[in-house]
This record gives sequence, C-alpha cells and structure tokens, in this order.
Amino acid sequence: MIDTGLANKVVVVTGAAAGIGRATALRFAEEGCRVALWDVNDGAADTLVAEMEACGGAGDFRKVDVTSAASVNAAVAAVVARWGTIDVLVNNAGILRDAQLIKYKDGAVTGMMSDEFFDSVIAVNLRGVFICTRAVAPAMIAGGGGVILNASSVVGLYGNFGQTNYVATKAGVIGMTKTWSRELGKYKIRVNAVTPGFIATEMVGAMPEKVLQSMREHTPLGRMGEPRDIANAYLWLASDGASFISGAVIPVDGGIVVGT
Repeated sequence: MIDTGLANKVVVVTGAAAGIGRATALRFAEEGCRVALWDVNDGAADTLVAEMEACGGAGDFRKVDVTSAASVNAAVAAVVARWGTIDVLVNNAGILRDAQLIKYKDGAVTGMMSDEFFDSVIAVNLRGVFICTRAVAPAMIAGGGGVILNASSVVGLYGNFGQTNYVATKAGVIGMTKTWSRELGKYKIRVNAVTPGFIATEMVGAMPEKVLQSMREHTPLGRMGEPRDIANAYLWLASDGASFISGAVIPVDGGIVVGT
C-alpha cells in the first residue's frame, strides 16, 4: 500500500453532502484523515459523520453557506478550534442554473438568462471559492503549508451551450487557481484545479437516457466518470506524491472530445 502522507491530516470539503463532495470526503477518510464536511444541506449530517468514522477517519459536519463570509469564517474557526489546523481545502460546492443567453424566434426574444440565474451561480461557484480560500489560507500559513484544490470543469475550457453562468465560474476558477499558486507558493501552499468531464452524480443520473447516452458517446473511454474518479484525483493532488505540482489544471474526463 502506498503511503500518501495524509494520515491524520485535516481536510475541509465543501458541498460534502452528496455526489463528488461526498465521495471525496469518504476517500480522504479512508486515508485516516480528519474531515470537516461543509454543506448547506444538513439532512444527512449524522450519517455522513458515521461514514467517515467507518472508513477509518474522523468527521465533523457543519452547515455552511459558502457565499457568506461570516458563515465560512465561523466554520474555519470551528475546525481550527477542534483540530488545530487545516491542511487541505477542497472547493467542491457548486450549483447549476442553465439557460440560453437569448432565445430568439420569429423576430422576437422568447427567453433569456435571468439576472437571478447568473448571479446565484457566480455567488456559489466563483465567489464561494474565493471566500473559502481567503478564510482558510491564514490557517495554512500558520501551520506551515497546505493544499487547495478547486473544482473547475471541462466546460470552463471549451464552453457549453446554455451555461454562460456556469462556464464563466469554471473558467474563473482556473484563473484564480493559477494566481493563487503564484501568491501562496512562498508559504508552501500548493493550489491546483481539476476539470471533471461527464460524471454520474445524482443530479446527472436524473437526466433522460438520451442525454446520458450522448455523454457516453462524447467520451472516448465510452463511459461516464464516477464521483470516486474525481475523489481519487483530489487525493493524489493532496498527497506527498504531488508535492511539486502547483498551478496545474488536471483533466479527469475520460479523454472527452467536446462538440464532436
């Protein structure tokens, strides 16, 4: 068994209640990490903590709104009070609010992306990453270093129909990742991003089979990814094996060819 150097590390995972966030929290727990689970949905809090402990780690759930600096700052303080430091931050929390920029038919506008749709996605997916990283960085600096891992997407690289807001956030996350790797490297903090392709989360699973089949056909490996595929990438990037990797954007997408 490979020693990742992660045993007893303190890991914060945002959007930890389901999907990629839950899989990521479990994967770190399997390495013996102490995992702070942050999510606005606290319905499964006790179950999540029990799962962390069953995997050999420790868990602590807190209801956190990543768009609120006060909520995030209080959560950081709680983690440091309990476990003394923060070694890894996984900025996973995100939402979708899809719509075309403009729908035009028969000489008239028939629909458009609303301000609410645009602003809500920016608030969670981009501002939330900024708020969480800003809050956690001082604890990492005081602790002598750390790892920040940001959830981008292949659509942040290639664009996607009907996702002006989502694409903007995922492209922005890449830019912040590269900037922070420059700014925080001197404090021994590594910052990287992962760009998932089509991943079989609960939300994706609810889509029509026709759409799911199209996703598979667009992926050269012929399948959709699993949340654990992304979790494994985060684990490796946080491990000692990736100790000289910072400012990178790592695709975990099955070799996806967008738009073909």
